[in-house]
Amino acid sequence: MAAIDAAWIQDVIETFIHDSPENNLGDGTGEKAFATPLIGYSSGADPLYEAYKEHVGPFFMTPRELFVLTFGNPKVQPEDLTVISYILPQTDATKRDNRKESFNPSQRWARARIFGEAVNVRLREHLVASLTKAGHRAVAPLLSPQFSTRISPKYGLSSTWSERHAAYAAGLGTFGLCDGLITPVGKAMRVGSVVTDVRIPPTVRPYSDHHAYCLFFSRGTCKKCIERCPVGAISEAGKDKMLCATHVRRTRSHVKATYGFDGYGCGLCQTGVPCESGVPGKPQA
Repeated sequence: MAAIDAAWIQDVIETFIHDSPENNLGDGTGEKAFATPLIGYSSGADPLYEAYKEHVGPFFMTPRELFVLTFGNPKVQPEDLTVISYILPQTDATKRDNRKESFNPSQRWARARIFGEAVNVRLREHLVASLTKAGHRAVAPLLSPQFSTRISPKYGLSSTWSERHAAYAAGLGTFGLCDGLITPVGKAMRVGSVVTDVRIPPTVRPYSDHHAYCLFFSRGTCKKCIERCPVGAISEAGKDKMLCATHVRRTRSHVKATYGFDGYGCGLCQTGVPCESGVPGKPQA
């Protein structure tokens, strides 16, 4: 069994994003979908995972529950597991284009939503395969048969696993008014995770408040994401998930007619805002 550490995992993820031709926007030019990733780790024994289950609903899976369901090993303990989380930042070109939009997504943003998420899927698969080849068991929660969307009594539309909440546990960011994760490389990003039976020291969380990086919650200012939302789905009370989802679905016709492919997206609240490319008030990565 190969010795796996954080440096090994970082190399696997960064090499894929930097060197693999699969990291592209699907337009035939080879333009990359994502910039250099940000990586963090949380322990399967982190109390946050039990807290998520308590708040979201009993259907939410802890890392151990997911691992046992996947591999049928009831003897595995939470502390034996690590959740690898990574942030895939949107490129400067994608952010620039979407910053100009006021109702529908830019072509690059819509491509990053469809073809970029396909890249994310392949990265999850690649990381799982690399860990398996090295002699460890690993599962990507969103690619698992155990993953599904559910309705939370408290939060409405939810799921059995949350990539953003795993990233929060891994010290990679806190939540904004629009529910997006504000990370050191910004809110304009996509996120992924893999659970494995490798013990990696958890990343230190440089925050204790889950809204620490949001200017609205920390200082009572900004609210730019409210202005950016084209359908009024964001207010000082938070985000209306169903109104947001309805708008995103409606963009399909625009993307098809204007850009010539089957896709959708929005991301306006992630661009043209102070937290687009970093934590507001802190030097950008």
